[in-house]
Amino acid sequence: MLQYRFDGPDDAPVLVIGPSLGTTWHMWDRQIPELSQHWRIFRYDLPGHGGAPAHPAAAVTDLADRLLATLDSVGVQRFGYAGCSIGGAVGADLALRHPHRVASLVLVAASPRFGTADEFRQRGVIVRSNGLEPIARTAPERWFTPHFAAAQPAIVEWAVQMVRTTDPGCYIASCEALAAFDIRTELSRIGVPTLVLVGAEDKVTGPAEARTLVAGIPDARLALVPGASHLAPVEQPGAVTDLLLMHFSTAWQDTLASIPVPAAPGLAAPFVPVVPVAEIGSAAVRPEAATMGRPDRYDSGMKIRREVLGDAHVDAATAASDAFTDDFEELVTRYAWGEIWNREGLDRRARSCVTLTAVVGSGHLESLAQHVRAALRNGLTPVEIKEVLLQTAVYCGIPAAGAAFAIAQSVIQEETTPPA
Repeated sequence: MLQYRFDGPDDAPVLVIGPSLGTTWHMWDRQIPELSQHWRIFRYDLPGHGGAPAHPAAAVTDLADRLLATLDSVGVQRFGYAGCSIGGAVGADLALRHPHRVASLVLVAASPRFGTADEFRQRGVIVRSNGLEPIARTAPERWFTPHFAAAQPAIVEWAVQMVRTTDPGCYIASCEALAAFDIRTELSRIGVPTLVLVGAEDKVTGPAEARTLVAGIPDARLALVPGASHLAPVEQPGAVTDLLLMHFSTAWQDTLASIPVPAAPGLAAPFVPVVPVAEIGSAAVRPEAATMGRPDRYDSGMKIRREVLGDAHVDAATAASDAFTDDFEELVTRYAWGEIWNREGLDRRARSCVTLTAVVGSGHLESLAQHVRAALRNGLTPVEIKEVLLQTAVYCGIPAAGAAFAIAQSVIQEETTPPA
């Protein structure tokens, strides 16, 4: 179950609004007065955010399932949905797996794939080693335009405090959820009316990612908000509110006769923005959907190999492979990663401990750096890695452990030092 609150009339159709990573439901505060005149607004917090219980969810599907369970508990069956960033990922997942529940959809600062898995797992390593302060310090440059950050220091500090009060374990789990999220081949199956809304100056999930969504989702529309970065609802609240009103009042589809449909909101005056805040564009021609290969041990092995070692390392290894080494690369991926690393008897933390010990004991220190990085990604802390190497010193020899300490020290400093 998720922490939630309602605003608006009890008998109005429900509009669910989801937050961005590191924020709380308060990021939508300035939309609520207007939206709650027409809908019953349901806002929720991510686990460990805004004082919510710290029960980590390491997959977007898990977050979506918890949200549906919470909505079921309060009797909400069909709803409109708007979500920002990871909140948008939750909305897209609901539209894919539970389309009968979603009447209409707005994806704000969203993407079919958020950056690279390496980036989010690296962020998890930094939080595990340093806490959330490095993430909080750099949040303003990710979330706001420089002009807004300079002009609104109080709002910026409020946003930073949202990050600081987040549970680190839940933040790391959300990073894992975003690292694994990839619906690029599934966009054509989203059949609910969709608006993709993005800040024109968003450097996190910007216009390029928004256009990918619009190109893939049938009949989706695009709205660019000038003068806004990643948290467009905070930076340009009026423009975002107007766009939400337009979309949900015109695109809401009632396919279940028992669910009330919202009447078009009666605005006091025609929608004529004072400045050209945004414009909903025409739906783009979508490319042919890619087909997914048949899953087998190789596919699952490649997935795990990338999750543990990182895309950069795996891409370099596959790029260097040729006709002579291709079969060996396939063997390693299919059996080492698809079979052994995929077994349920040990979790990945334990497997990293075993791997570090085996690499040091066998003297194959040329591969130790990549496995120290993997151990950090798998959840081991620098202190735990130190303990593993001390154990190897006793059973594998002081010289081998001494060389291992030097390699691990360099990798840990590189991986856990926050960006300047």
